[in-house]
Amino acid sequence: MVSERGLQVLRAIVQDYVDTHEPVGSKAIVERHQFGVSAATIRNDMALLEDEELIAAPHTSSGRVPTDKGYRVFVDHLAELRPLSTAQRSAISSFLADPVDLDDLLVRTVRALTRLTGQVAIVQYPSFARASVSHVEFVHLGGTRVVVIVVTDTGRVSQRVAFLQAELTEQDAAAIKHAVARLVTGKPVAEAASAIAQLAASEPSGGPVDEAVRTVARIVGEELDEFRQDRLVMAGSATLARREGDFRGSIYPLLEAIEEQVTLLRLMGEMVADDQGLAASIGRENEPFGLAEASVVTGDYDATGSRARVGVLGPTRMDYPTNLAAVRAVAHYLSRLLDEDDQSR
Repeated sequence: MVSERGLQVLRAIVQDYVDTHEPVGSKAIVERHQFGVSAATIRNDMALLEDEELIAAPHTSSGRVPTDKGYRVFVDHLAELRPLSTAQRSAISSFLADPVDLDDLLVRTVRALTRLTGQVAIVQYPSFARASVSHVEFVHLGGTRVVVIVVTDTGRVSQRVAFLQAELTEQDAAAIKHAVARLVTGKPVAEAASAIAQLAASEPSGGPVDEAVRTVARIVGEELDEFRQDRLVMAGSATLARREGDFRGSIYPLLEAIEEQVTLLRLMGEMVADDQGLAASIGRENEPFGLAEASVVTGDYDATGSRARVGVLGPTRMDYPTNLAAVRAVAHYLSRLLDEDDQSR
């Protein structure tokens, strides 16, 4: 059982090690922190922390560094998160202001978060299981070229240029738009995808308009399938290379996880959030996912009733209080913007 002063010593070791990247000794703790006790007393506290496997000596006659277990205890006993500065909050607000659509908003979100934290930033698309198709637009560009636009009531927008097999008249284009809109508009994404599948399985009636309706419906169906897939948006991957020395081993598994996304989606899905919607998975806790060298910090955000996560990925030697505060602030801004967008529709 760690005493209250033992926790304070652990906090000092974590903070100093994050700041200096050097093992922390008892003399340095006495000089930098106001404990009001001797270095010998601090050494005794450190010995108890070492017995509990919360700190370790990287080599003989050195100071001590936190273990993964030590970082976990530190995070679990955080009394409060370091508040963001006015400048940091203004940066978040300006980064996320006036997005074009959901895709643009999430790209801005990870850029803001990686700039704030210096870590790889990750945001999960909200689940579209309960989304409905609110609008389908079919724009004839002339000849066989068309633009197909699909919009959901959760703000997701897709746009694709397609080429049909036959040229269309304006009357044909209007008929195609009406037929596809009638097929999917107002329906949940899954139901709309099912209606398109039924159309594809039915006997064609022949003629260029019917063929074009099927082609456009197939494109809409492909976009809806894309909407239903779990996806991540990330930024700041280059920071891993710059901070390779912070990792005990190879950063290749992290780069692979970023590339594949599936591992990170599974990990983020299994993290348990506290009552503020924040969660941290540290070092060897991530071993089942092949990410024992890294820590992941996330916060929940709300998108019209659907929950998703935004967070950062980096080395275990990270500034957890600041990163948690940044994730929480960005998640709040994201939820607020999506709520305002939903109310304006």
